[in-house]
Amino acid sequence: MSRILNRAQDGRRAAPIRIVHLGIGNFTRAHQAWYTEHATDADQWGIAGFPGRTTLGPRVSPRDDALDAQQGLYQLDIQAPDGDRVEVISSVSKTFRSHDIDSWTKLFADPQVVIVTSTITEAGYCRNPQGDLDLGNPDLVADLDQLKSGRLDVPVFTGPAKFVRGLLARRAAGAGAITFVPCDNVPENGAMAKTVIRQAAQYVDPSLSEWIDENVGFVTTMVDRITPHTSDQDAARVAELTGIVDPGLVVCEPFAEWVLAGEFKAGHPDWESVGAKFVDEIGPHEMRKLYLLNGSHSLMAYCAPVLGLETVYQAINDERVLGWVNAFWDDAVQQVPLPEAEKQAYRAALLERFTNPQMKDQLARIAADGSQKLPIRTVPHIKALLERGEVATGATRAVAGWTLHLRGLGAPISDAAVAQLVDEVRAGDLASAVHAVLGYLQIDDERVAVAVLSQAQEMQTIGG
Repeated sequence: MSRILNRAQDGRRAAPIRIVHLGIGNFTRAHQAWYTEHATDADQWGIAGFPGRTTLGPRVSPRDDALDAQQGLYQLDIQAPDGDRVEVISSVSKTFRSHDIDSWTKLFADPQVVIVTSTITEAGYCRNPQGDLDLGNPDLVADLDQLKSGRLDVPVFTGPAKFVRGLLARRAAGAGAITFVPCDNVPENGAMAKTVIRQAAQYVDPSLSEWIDENVGFVTTMVDRITPHTSDQDAARVAELTGIVDPGLVVCEPFAEWVLAGEFKAGHPDWESVGAKFVDEIGPHEMRKLYLLNGSHSLMAYCAPVLGLETVYQAINDERVLGWVNAFWDDAVQQVPLPEAEKQAYRAALLERFTNPQMKDQLARIAADGSQKLPIRTVPHIKALLERGEVATGATRAVAGWTLHLRGLGAPISDAAVAQLVDEVRAGDLASAVHAVLGYLQIDDERVAVAVLSQAQEMQTIGG
């Protein structure tokens, strides 16, 4: 008979809530919650988790219901090459619904809560192409106008508006300092969060932005742990191993990395005891991970499905894709300001991670939101080599794959920002599609266009 997962049965008490997390999903549960679970002072740092969804209605996932029923407990299946290592994670003390504005504001008003973490994807911060708050976003403006008018008792759905609503409550309560710790794959994500939150505050109440300068810290992070979707096969295997049927099960790889830079205004868990690194300069670490891991992920996500491949493991074991990944790394590594030996060691470690046979990381998951990812994972290499008069043919292949992706080849499109671009790239021939994509990416060079078109034609041919 299957055992029920709950705190009473596991003998685990919920730690006091001192961290609020927006966008709690599989990655958060595999990464930040895992670090907090294993910190030496874990009993003092509970997490309140809110989904990052931006709409009301029936979109309550079975996982959310399961975690409510399990009082925040879930199993983490660490999929090592030699087999599964399953842990019960208890650091999520309580979970809430995305639109529960009452609980959100009460937590922000609680002086015991001193950290806000977030994983809401690049798009969730509502930035325009210049990196500022996107006041052309009607959903964001509608939220901010509600706050500006004093309607503080109704839900808001966009990330910056939720943060401002929380800070309004904290200021009103006199609850003291708090620190934002964004954990999305965006360079200088601490500065990004500070910009959009201050600009949103300025729109709603200019005096709040002044209060933010005195009372709110912003920490930049680099996070890394491959966390695929949990499959039915994963759930069945872990249920057989542990005797627990867990709808909240999360799977991940053994590797985990967390690098942080910036000032925590009111303390943080002892994440260092689990291997987190606190540094003065995070840029090189961000670039290493963003350009080499995330960049090669995007390349595989758009190119490998054209060949009929579905997972990272399948892709990296295909000699053609392996060659494309190495060519991409040859371009990308030139922009990473770290010692050569360290960069080569990281490449070797990535290959070891990608070839873990236990991991079934779906390329379709990685392919989502390419419009947000390629400009920071791929375009920098193309532009850097152009400045030297060279074409980055390793990096251009990712653009070629994305062009085919937008034309309907390979993984399904999951990217709300490119509806107009999709229409454009499908309206004409492949050459015109390439020029449309390069225009979107702000790359104006005919040599690049020739390379991208040639690579797209090659992949289209071998993909059948």
